[in-house]
Amino acid sequence: FAGLAGGVGYGLAQAERTELPGLATEHDGRWDFGTVERPALPAGVPGPYDEDNAAAVHHADPRDLLLPLPAGAKPDRTLPAEDGWLPVEDFLRQYDEDYRQAVREELTDNSCRHIAARGWTMPDGTRTRIHLLQFNTEGLADTVHSQVFASSGLFAGADLAGAPQSALNSDWSSSIREGESSQYVYDESEPYGKRQVRHAYITAGDTIALVVQSSPGETPEVPFQQTVVLQTRLLG
Repeated sequence: FAGLAGGVGYGLAQAERTELPGLATEHDGRWDFGTVERPALPAGVPGPYDEDNAAAVHHADPRDLLLPLPAGAKPDRTLPAEDGWLPVEDFLRQYDEDYRQAVREELTDNSCRHIAARGWTMPDGTRTRIHLLQFNTEGLADTVHSQVFASSGLFAGADLAGAPQSALNSDWSSSIREGESSQYVYDESEPYGKRQVRHAYITAGDTIALVVQSSPGETPEVPFQQTVVLQTRLLG
């Protein structure tokens, strides 16, 4: 899509310091993603939230909507993606075994079209994985999120592998939410093991994004917030 003549490109600046709570100095722990751009769409093709796109479909290739690696990152070679697509069974490994069947059934029943994935590791050992799940309509994506991913009370609806319980982050600021997309942010509850896991779901039209980040000890908030905000902006 990006190379088509007559397309429209959208430049995205790095997340502003004022949009990430608690940032006051230049060296605040943010990563260098450079300039992040949404892929261009052919002339006349609507964006996901345009009035003439009732199903809120992303017409860009989901693989082009994944956040790129920040400077200094090493790509995650363990993601068994073929041509950038991840098989459903490999995606299910993100979850504790007790939840995999329920997630599989919802993805099947609601016709998940594609899963795009990207991951990386930073020099300090922080690991990031992003998955984009695309459906035929916004309604189907919302159904899947509400049935298996949305919080049950204060806790995530489906536990991640290696993070037996994650609580909804009530401190996540509504001021850093973007446009029509919604963010649901969870932190692994104490006591956690050698690595703390933070994760977020982004619902954006026909797409659900899962962002998972972990670090030795406690996972820093700033790069996690930055990653979620920039991925949300890429999804429009």
